[in-house]
Amino acid sequence: MSKPEFVYVIYIHAPSEKIWQALMDPEMTKEFWGRHRNQSDWKIGSAWRHENYDDATDIAVAGHIVESDPPRRLVLTWARPDETDKAAFSRVTFEIEEFMGSARLTVTHSDLTPETLRNISAGWPAVLSSLKSLLETGASLPMTRRNWKKAR
Repeated sequence: MSKPEFVYVIYIHAPSEKIWQALMDPEMTKEFWGRHRNQSDWKIGSAWRHENYDDATDIAVAGHIVESDPPRRLVLTWARPDETDKAAFSRVTFEIEEFMGSARLTVTHSDLTPETLRNISAGWPAVLSSLKSLLETGASLPMTRRNWKKAR
């Protein structure tokens, strides 16, 4: 039996390169992703971490880079740091395509457990909506500038 996946498509009036950079730049991710940053050298096989911007020892999720084709496609594994069993890892694919003067960003989060599906179903729409707002207006959504762990 296959595991569920979550697919979210959003259109952003920005070049693909700018979206790609926003997913990796710590100063940008802290604005739209719950005051966290993504850390990696972004090379295939390298580790990546989604860590608290103010405390790099507080790692929310981590994994490895599976594919990297700037600025079009990034695939990474995803798990909480305490989940060392490979079966616990899910996979996130970011696909960025030019579309009629804007870009279409498709995020596919696959191989999900029911718990991970519940968690990311609320997270991805907020994060990606805030990314869109940041790139189109220069300001992210206020709720995504706060550390969500502390907000609960």
